[in-house]
Amino acid sequence: MKVNSLMISNPITITENASIREAISLMKANSIRHLPVISGINTLEGLITFSDLKEGLLPSMLSDVSLKDLIIKAPICVTPDDDIETAARLIYNHKISGLPVVHKDKLAGIITETDILRTFIDMMGILTSDSRLEVIINDTPETFKKAVHIIQNNGGDIINVSMTAKEASHRIYYFRLFPCQTESIKKALKAQNFDVISD
Repeated sequence: MKVNSLMISNPITITENASIREAISLMKANSIRHLPVISGINTLEGLITFSDLKEGLLPSMLSDVSLKDLIIKAPICVTPDDDIETAARLIYNHKISGLPVVHKDKLAGIITETDILRTFIDMMGILTSDSRLEVIINDTPETFKKAVHIIQNNGGDIINVSMTAKEASHRIYYFRLFPCQTESIKKALKAQNFDVISD
């Protein structure tokens, strides 16, 4: 999945000539935490965050601190054609909550940790009612296929599968299934020497 399928196109923006109060009001009115700062015809000049604005509000009342002083001048960015995984890694590694999306120095959109989390939840079907199985599987494609075959042949309709990092010669696989009775599936797996941890 690419960033352009998830980003907020035509995000709300601000110019560096605006005041701190204007930026805060704009964020509050639109329930957002990031404002790309642009100039000219949508050229990205930086990024301002709600937390930066809050920190700068009091100093701006006591001195000549302005919005220009709070702008992140060279924000970490992604392009519309970058993978969602790239955006997620940047947000996680740099401990930031949003990224401008830039195409040829022009602002194309913005992507936030909330957008990525929502997509992850949708992809994983986390909000869907489910049944679960945790199975230790020797780390070979044939063994995994065998476990999947057993689950499906015993009435399990798989929503998704996740796994732990490899430990020795095996991994723990977490099968999320559409709601079903799992006792017959566990019994069938155990009959074929699979170690079922829980359901």
